[in-house]
Amino acid sequence: MSKFLLEKYKNMVAYIPGEQPKDRAYIKLNANETSMKPSPKVLEVLKSSRMNGLGHYADPDAKELRTAIAELNDVAMNQVFVGNGSDEVLGFLFLAYFNEQSKICYPDITYGFYQVFAKTFGINGKQIPLKEDFTVDVDAYVKTNRHVILANPNAPTGYYLPVSEIERIVVSNPNRLVVIDEAYIDYGNESCIPLTKKYDNLIVVHTMSKSKNLAGAHIGYCIASEKLIEDLNGIKYSFNPYSMNDITIAIGTAAIKDTAYYKKCIQEIINNREYTKCELERYGFTVLDSATNFIFVTHPNLHAREYNAKLREHGILARYFDSERIQNYLRITIGTRQEMEQVIMVTSLILEELVA
Repeated sequence: MSKFLLEKYKNMVAYIPGEQPKDRAYIKLNANETSMKPSPKVLEVLKSSRMNGLGHYADPDAKELRTAIAELNDVAMNQVFVGNGSDEVLGFLFLAYFNEQSKICYPDITYGFYQVFAKTFGINGKQIPLKEDFTVDVDAYVKTNRHVILANPNAPTGYYLPVSEIERIVVSNPNRLVVIDEAYIDYGNESCIPLTKKYDNLIVVHTMSKSKNLAGAHIGYCIASEKLIEDLNGIKYSFNPYSMNDITIAIGTAAIKDTAYYKKCIQEIINNREYTKCELERYGFTVLDSATNFIFVTHPNLHAREYNAKLREHGILARYFDSERIQNYLRITIGTRQEMEQVIMVTSLILEELVA
């Protein structure tokens, strides 16, 4: 690092994204993306005459996209904030509400960016351990006075907390913020967005990178009370009013409106998830119950690090976390049926080699 970097950033630890290698063709199941195509309506927008107007700035308010999101979730447009991916939305949240005097908390096993943001911005962050079975200790969040950040369903475990449990945390202390990251909520779960109408200390974050098949477009948003959204827009307009370009506004709007197409995609992922779970269990794997587009697996005779390396040798990328509590688990994103059949076939070969 250079001598000009501010002292407060000297100890930052950057987030490590899922690798994007280009040395060969891979089945990419390491970053919770999807091989499924975006909505045909999204592709129509990209081919439309609207793309001829890219010489002009996009609407900084992104009203078109915010209106579509609001209608889908039965909230007011002024309750919606949009950004360049949910990570940017989370970044604005940290800038707006947390500083060196703030105290926040999040699970010890969860999305790594929460701790990265805490360290980068010099925030007092505390990890609250998951229970032995990797479920969230709701009572611990009810008792703490810290601001709360939870992924629900959680990653990389895949477990989901019912809305009633989220509400317990929210109502326990109205003087602290509760941020619920629902990146994987669409895979058969109930969102806590309706709670934002009742509680002004709740922010619900969503992404279009998972269930909307738009990781490459990077569109995120959050829903909260109008006053909280007003705060976030103030921060955004003081930093980068044009964080959303017109292409992402247009395709995001088209995607949000095509609910029928995405319901089919989501159901296909759920079906492929259950297929993969059953097949891996036949080969002796323990597979945690997942409410997401990925599974978290372990095998008594095959260490997760070795399993990950062997899959890679066969052109399949998964995600290994070298952390103490989960170092013998591997996260595998759920792809198309053809991709998951390949995973099962390669896994059987790996296990056969192990026996030999």
